[in-house]
Amino acid sequence: MKKSAIVTLLIATSLQTLLFSAEPSAFGAGDLSNPEPYGLTSSEKVILETKDKLKKVAQKSNSQASQLDSLRERIDGLQSIVESISRKTHNNKINLEKLKAEENSTLANANEYQTRLSESIQDNSKKIEELQTSLLEVSKLLDEINAHYVTKSEYNTLVKSVNDFKDLVAKELKGGKSTRSKSSKISSPELYNLAKKNYDRKYYTNAIANYEELIKRNYKPAYAHYMIGEMYYKRKNYAKAISYFKKSAALYSKASYMPTLMLHSAIAMEKTGDKSHAQSFYQAIIAKYPDSKEAREAKKRLK
Repeated sequence: MKKSAIVTLLIATSLQTLLFSAEPSAFGAGDLSNPEPYGLTSSEKVILETKDKLKKVAQKSNSQASQLDSLRERIDGLQSIVESISRKTHNNKINLEKLKAEENSTLANANEYQTRLSESIQDNSKKIEELQTSLLEVSKLLDEINAHYVTKSEYNTLVKSVNDFKDLVAKELKGGKSTRSKSSKISSPELYNLAKKNYDRKYYTNAIANYEELIKRNYKPAYAHYMIGEMYYKRKNYAKAISYFKKSAALYSKASYMPTLMLHSAIAMEKTGDKSHAQSFYQAIIAKYPDSKEAREAKKRLK
C-alpha cells in the first residue's frame, strides 16, 4: 500500500513536470521572428538559414557599396589631378617650344652678329693696311720730290725767271713803277686778296708777282707756291709748274688742294715724258683720295 502510494506520487509529479516543460513549445514553437527560434520544421530551418544568408549578403553589399562610393570619390579626385597635370604639361610643352624658338633665334642673331663683326674687323684691317701702304707711298713720293726735283740749279733758274718777270711787269705798268714796289706798300692780307683777284681775272703776270712777294714775306708760302705752279701749269710751262708744286708740297703736305696739286704734277710729268713718276702719282692719288674727282681723273689717265 505504501509502495503503491509512492509510485503514484512519483508518476503525478513527473506528469506535472512534463506538462510545465511542454508549455513553451506550445506558445513559441516555429516563430521565425524570434531571435532564437525553436521547434522549427525542416522547411522553416531552410527559410531561417536563407534569411540569415540574405541578411549577411545585404550587409556585405552595403559595405561594398560604401567602399565603391569611396573609391569613386578617390577616382574623381585623381582624375581632377591628372587633368590638371595634363594641362600644366601641355602649357609647359608650349612654353618649352617658345623658349627653344627664342633660343634658336637668339643663337642665330648672335652668330650673324659675330659673322658681321668678324667681316667688319677683317675689312677694317684690310683698309688700315691699304691706308698704311698709301701713306708710305705718298711719303716716299714726297721724299722723292724733295730729293730729285727741287735742285739748286732749278732754284737759281727760278729766281732768274722771277726777276725777269718782275722787270717785264715793271715795263708793262704805267708810269714805269714795278709791281714789286707797288705791292710792297700794302699789307700781306691785302696783297693776298689782290693776287687772288689777278688770278681770277687771268692776269697771271701780275698774280705771279703778287704771290712771289707773299713768298718773300713768308705769308702763306705753301699756297703761294701752289698758285704760281697752277699758273705755270695753265701756261703749259710744265717744268716750272712741277718745281713750284714740289716746293708747296714740301712746305705743307696736308693742304686741301693737295689732290689737285698731285694730279697736275702727274700730268705735268707725263707731258714732260716722265711717265714712270706720273704713274706713281696717279696711283697715290687713287689710294689717298679714292672718292675725289682727281682720283677719277687719275684712273682714266692710268687706262
